[in-house]
Amino acid sequence: MLLFRSEESVDGWCAANGLARRPLVTLPQLWQLAVIWYGNRLTPGDRRPAADEMVSIFGSLGLTDPFWDPKADQWQT
Repeated sequence: MLLFRSEESVDGWCAANGLARRPLVTLPQLWQLAVIWYGNRLTPGDRRPAADEMVSIFGSLGLTDPFWDPKADQWQT
């Protein structure tokens, strides 16, 4: 994971490294994802979310790009 100050910084880094830009996540989105994803990790019966649950979790945070689809056969570019 890389942290950047701005989208322009992301674009510059991607250009300098010859990489396509992927969807971005803001720090508030990342924090909320961590709270949801790991909030009950120490409880008995905890399990990884199923693919449909992941889609719902990501969608609730505004992460709706095909990149976030855990059912995709490959990474989207």
